[in-house]
Amino acid sequence: MPYHFRQSVRNRQFKGPTAGHCGEYAQANLAILPRAYSEDFLRFCVGNPRACPLLAVGEAGQFHLPALGRELDVRVDVPGYNVYRDGVLSEQPADIRELWRDDLVVFAIGCSFSFEQMLAHERIPLRHVDERVNVPMFRTNLPNRASGPFGGHMVVSMRPMTGAQAIRAVQVTSRFPSIHGAPVQIGYPAALGIKDLSKPDFGDAVSIREDELPVFWACGVTPQSAIESARLPLAITHRPGHMLMTDIRNTSLAVM
Repeated sequence: MPYHFRQSVRNRQFKGPTAGHCGEYAQANLAILPRAYSEDFLRFCVGNPRACPLLAVGEAGQFHLPALGRELDVRVDVPGYNVYRDGVLSEQPADIRELWRDDLVVFAIGCSFSFEQMLAHERIPLRHVDERVNVPMFRTNLPNRASGPFGGHMVVSMRPMTGAQAIRAVQVTSRFPSIHGAPVQIGYPAALGIKDLSKPDFGDAVSIREDELPVFWACGVTPQSAIESARLPLAITHRPGHMLMTDIRNTSLAVM
């Protein structure tokens, strides 16, 4: 259950990527920013809904978000954090209690890990889970809709599968726009400006078989990339692949 999973994270019993865990429940990307930048970032998320589908937004200084989970604390319930100062990754702490301030605003953003159990139920492979590595993620040439200092380009996650499996994956995931929805591209990485699938910008490379195509989904690392380029004096995100587990059931996020 998500509550017990978060407790294991909080107690440092679990420290790795969260793909494949608590499969019936939604996982969330995190972006934590000073209030002075929160309105621009909110507009950035609204303007880029495929990459930044919002699950919840906290009030300034609020680190408990009841809408996401029982006794959830964003300062300690993520397996790994990235801390940026002036746009530079400065540290990767295990928790952020010492960094917490009353002006920080939490944004919880949908994650593609959330639909992976549905893909597995359809017998669609999850190569990063099978190979016990982090999902491969790539920077693309697709520009985001800018808002204030936030802009940059979309980041995508990649999962290899056969053509028939890709068609089924589109059918399954298109019903879940709040966890990135349908793929943004299938089979042609060059169209996204991706030159080498063996060298992801985030996460780990996975094997791709001769009969498989790379399938790309918009990724919640997109706002993290936008935060880097905005060069804020302080910003905190999850470490790529190390998500916040929520109590939200994936089935509740479906649209007709």
